[in-house]
Amino acid sequence: MDTSISGSDWAVFWLVAGSRLLLPLLIPRFPLPAILAALLLDGVDQTIFQQFTSLPLDGYQGYDKALDIYYLSIAYISTLRNWADLFAVRLTRFLFYWRLVGVALFELTQLRPLLLIFPNTFEYFFIFYEVCRLRWAPARIGKKALLGATAAIWIGIKLPQEYWIHILQADTTDWLKANVFSVPLETPWSEIWASQPGPFVVALVVVILLVAAAWLLLSRYLPAADHAAALSADAYQPAFTAEEVREAMDSEARSILDAALGEKVVLIALVSLSFAQVLPGVQASTLELAVGLGLVVIVNTALTHRLARRGFGWTLTLRRFVVMALVNGAMVFAYDALRDRLTTPFTAASALFFVLLLTLLVTLFDHYRQVYLMRFEPRTERI
Repeated sequence: MDTSISGSDWAVFWLVAGSRLLLPLLIPRFPLPAILAALLLDGVDQTIFQQFTSLPLDGYQGYDKALDIYYLSIAYISTLRNWADLFAVRLTRFLFYWRLVGVALFELTQLRPLLLIFPNTFEYFFIFYEVCRLRWAPARIGKKALLGATAAIWIGIKLPQEYWIHILQADTTDWLKANVFSVPLETPWSEIWASQPGPFVVALVVVILLVAAAWLLLSRYLPAADHAAALSADAYQPAFTAEEVREAMDSEARSILDAALGEKVVLIALVSLSFAQVLPGVQASTLELAVGLGLVVIVNTALTHRLARRGFGWTLTLRRFVVMALVNGAMVFAYDALRDRLTTPFTAASALFFVLLLTLLVTLFDHYRQVYLMRFEPRTERI
């Protein structure tokens, strides 16, 4: 630990970083409020660090990108649990992996235009769909509406945003300080608020008017709601029969080498690539990291399938996580015992973090994929 950084600085850092790791775990159950909270925290954490700590922020962009990928991964996996429209699930899968591949290519090449070509359309599309699900049945949202919303978000929102952030490399807060408030960039926001409250009040009034106008337009032109608004994803989910659960377990146990395994390997490899850029002590090459974590995913999948064949249904996600964490932890200790023989090792702490991250994402993916199979298996054989 850097002794030049105070204990209070580390406390703020771990409070914010811990919140960014734990808050996304609420997305599967409360998708809309949880992802909006994650998005808000993503937008203000740098300001919190600047205001309340003296932490060096040279590596902030890498840290921020990795945690963005983390909560977006959980959001994507939650669609397997919550979304009852197969077309919407497939569309959001494309949008998610399109962005994930773009981030991976950027990490490898540092070519910023790649982030413009692979914009993060997935996040706003996820929010759009969850807003619709608050009041309307998914069947009411047709393919044309979903594709139209995707195009509007991609072209009208994300391309300008990605250009502003990644091509111009402009910071919105710095731009506001320089061009709206005409103060030095290091001026705290509390001081700006105390001396120039007018622009804040005007901005608040504009936001209120825009929300009111949007509400009036939507209430006039949108169809009647199908049900009362509910923030819980389980409020209007259909119940599955014991027969459907058993069929999903049987489907899970049929084959290890399938498209689902391939997706898990790709998901873990791409997510891990982002974290490898910011975790200390990681010296393994991209190929070594991908191969090592891919083997862990395969071992996890083989164990899950073997237990599924014996009728072990993993009804409790926490139980599965604990068992898999113990298995993966054992592999970490085995690696730690052998790492002195490797030419490019990484620390046991980083390895343990990767394993816990892998275990969490694979556990959620496998558990919610059973819901996906129960819902869509009659219409599609595999993911």
